[in-house]
Amino acid sequence: MRGLPLLSLLIFVPWLGAVLLVLLRRRISLSAARGLAVLFSLSSLLLSLPLLAHFDPATTAPQLVEHRAWIASLSVYYHLGLDGLSLVLVLLTGLIAPVAILASPLSPAHAATLPRLHAALLLLLQGSALGVFLALDFFHWFLFWELSLVPAFFLIKLWDGPGATRAAYQFFVYTIGGSAFLLLGFAALYAYTGTLDFATLARLAADGARWPAPIFFGILLGLAVKAPLWPFHTWQAPTYAAAPTGATMFLTAIMSKMGVYGFLRILWPIFPADLHAASGVLLWLKAGKTSNNHP
Repeated sequence: MRGLPLLSLLIFVPWLGAVLLVLLRRRISLSAARGLAVLFSLSSLLLSLPLLAHFDPATTAPQLVEHRAWIASLSVYYHLGLDGLSLVLVLLTGLIAPVAILASPLSPAHAATLPRLHAALLLLLQGSALGVFLALDFFHWFLFWELSLVPAFFLIKLWDGPGATRAAYQFFVYTIGGSAFLLLGFAALYAYTGTLDFATLARLAADGARWPAPIFFGILLGLAVKAPLWPFHTWQAPTYAAAPTGATMFLTAIMSKMGVYGFLRILWPIFPADLHAASGVLLWLKAGKTSNNHP
C-alpha cells in the first residue's frame, strides 16, 4: 500500500482501457471488446477494496492523499484525496460503470464499430467522473469536469436516437455555459487568495475570510447547471431520452451527482455563510423543479 498511488490508478486505469479498445478495435471480436471494457470498468471496484480496508471512518480529513507540485508558477498542485463523501461516490461509480456497459444493446446497424466506441467512451467518462470525486485542487478538478463532457456529448449524439443531435448540443451548450461561470468564479477567487487548493480555501473560510458575492454566485450558477437546478434543468429530459441505455444510466446515476458533489465539496466549506444565506432560495428552486417535473 505504501507508495502505491491508488487514487491515481482509480482514475487512469479506465482511461487505459479506453485507449486499448481504440487501438484494438479491428483486432478483437465484439464480445471480446465488451469483455475487456467490463474488466477495465470493474477496476474501480477492485481498487476500492484496499481503500475500504485502510479507510478510517473516524476522521473527516482526506486520506490516501497524493500531493505533488505541478505548475509551481501558479501554485497548482496535483492533489487527490479520499473522504467519506468521495468514497461513497467512488463505490457508486464502480458499481454503475460495468452495469452500464453490459446494459448497452448491440445494434446490428452499429455492430461494426459503434459498440467498441460506446464502451471506450463510457470508460473515458468513468475515469473523468472519478477524477472529479477525488481531485482537491480546482485546476485539475476542472479539467476532469470538462473532460467528462466530451464522451458524454458523443454518447448522446452518435447513437442517432430521436432528437439525439439536438439533445447533445443542448446538453453541451448548457454545461459549457455553466463551466464558464465556474472558471470565472475561481479565477476571481485565485486573484484574492493566490491558491486553487480546496483545503486551503476551506481553512481560510473557517478563519473568517469572505469574498465578494459575485464569486459565490458565479460558482453556484456553474454547479446549478450540472446538478441540475431549476430553471437550468431543461437539458436533462431530452438528454436522458436520446442517449443509449448505458449512457443514460451513467448520466442519471453519476453525472447528475457531480453538481451536487460540487455543492458539498466547494460551496459548503469555502462559502459557508453565503450558502446559508442562499439556502431559502435554493430550496424554493428545488421545489420549483420538483413541481415542474411532477405537475
